[in-house]
Amino acid sequence: MQTILSTLVLVFSSIILQAQNTVTVTMTDFDNDKGTALVGLYDSDTDFLENEFMSRTAKIENQTATVIFTDVPDGVYAVSCFHDEDDNKKLNMFMGMMPTEDYGTSNNAPANFGPPKWKDAKFEIKNSETKSFEINL
Repeated sequence: MQTILSTLVLVFSSIILQAQNTVTVTMTDFDNDKGTALVGLYDSDTDFLENEFMSRTAKIENQTATVIFTDVPDGVYAVSCFHDEDDNKKLNMFMGMMPTEDYGTSNNAPANFGPPKWKDAKFEIKNSETKSFEINL
């Protein structure tokens, strides 16, 4: 019985310790302090800009906002954020094609003739790392 309990403790400890990474995202250059900053952490190319692995919101103060993702498992991720100026929880688009609210991604990945690409925004995190990004909107 003691062997089984010891094994269970080791298994659960390794699971808990594996997810100790932290990602801090600081967004700058908002046009104003209206609305909210919405931030998504994505864990795959297929879900990028569609289905967040984790999400956070932040109040904007002095045209700056910060969010922190904790307990992020080892892996490859990308961050996308935008200024939800009207607090409708979605990125407003002009004619369904061009964003009318400021946005940005990790690595300040460019959005040339379309949305930013996963390959430009992705980063790897592992071994209890802390990653910090400053995204200029």
